[in-house]
Amino acid sequence: MYKILLVDDEQEIRFGLKNYFPWNNLGFDVIHDCENGKKALEFMKENLVDVVLTDIRMPVMDGIDLARELKEKEIPIQIIFLSGYKDFHYAQNAIKYGVRDYIVKPGKYEEIEEVFTVLKKDLDKEWHKVKMNPSESNSYTENITLTIKKYTKEHYADVTLEDLSQLLKMSPNYISTFFKEKTGMNFSTYLTEIRMKKAADLLVDYHYKTYEISDLLGYNSPKSFTRTFKKYYGVTPREYRNQRTVLFDPK
Repeated sequence: MYKILLVDDEQEIRFGLKNYFPWNNLGFDVIHDCENGKKALEFMKENLVDVVLTDIRMPVMDGIDLARELKEKEIPIQIIFLSGYKDFHYAQNAIKYGVRDYIVKPGKYEEIEEVFTVLKKDLDKEWHKVKMNPSESNSYTENITLTIKKYTKEHYADVTLEDLSQLLKMSPNYISTFFKEKTGMNFSTYLTEIRMKKAADLLVDYHYKTYEISDLLGYNSPKSFTRTFKKYYGVTPREYRNQRTVLFDPK
């Protein structure tokens, strides 16, 4: 299901669209609704959204300003305007800020269905392209994922979500949610995987004691490191080292 954020200052419009239109049948889910662009941006700092269905004229921050903010931040979210104002000026701004389509209120069932059916097909194509040709994708979301992985591999001993938050200018909670959504694993699981692979490499080198490896990987105690290593590989660091010795002993 692709996630929709509904933005409109009229509560009745939000309630009606959220509860009486069969979004699930089209492959979408309205995960949240809010009354202006400012609250929409605040929500998107912490949550992943695929589509914003927004009114144009709203207090505090209107749909045009919301679209401009998303465009300037290069956030790859599909934007569709929902408004009762047939105004060429607004339509021009919609195009300039990358707004995909424009639905006139109150929004006929057939029109909404047509717009979102086409959108679903395009989103499916984009995801298929990323999955089939990840090396050729230079998308915003792919860049974020690669940045998180690269930084984690380089700073595995002390990396935190707060560090990544400063690097990417996103909240730690959003990064955690984003990473799980795009990779299928929690960030903590990925970090453990990186540390355990590094631990296995270091254990082959007899210059390092187990407690030294534990410290290099950023664990608070050798006991914590040993427990994590055994859970990951099924043996303790010492047992792993002994197995490698037997395996590669030239005798």
